[in-house]
Amino acid sequence: MPKGYVILTESVKDPAGMDAYSRAAGPSIAQSGAAVLAADGQPHLLEGEWHGDRTVVLEFDSVEAARAWYESEAYGRAKPLRHAAADTNAVIVSGFEMPPRGQ
Repeated sequence: MPKGYVILTESVKDPAGMDAYSRAAGPSIAQSGAAVLAADGQPHLLEGEWHGDRTVVLEFDSVEAARAWYESEAYGRAKPLRHAAADTNAVIVSGFEMPPRGQ
C-alpha cells in the first residue's frame, strides 16, 4: 500500500497564531504516527507559481491514515487556529510504488 502525503502551502498572516497552531497540531501529528518530511519557510520555486511562504509535507502510512488524521477530532481542534493565522492550500496525495522489475 502506498504512503499518503499531506502537503500544505501557507501564506502566514499571523506568526504568533501559527505558533499556537503548531503547538496544538503537534500532538495530533505525533499520535497519528506521521512524519514531518519538510517544513520550509523559503521554498525554492523552479517553475510556475507557488502559493504561500511556507510549505509543509507530512508522510502517513496510507492515504486513509492521512485522511483520518485530517478529519480527526484532535486535529479538528487545531485547524481553526491555522485558518485564522494563514491562508492555506492543502492536499492529500498518494505515494508512488515502482512496479516490480520485469513486469
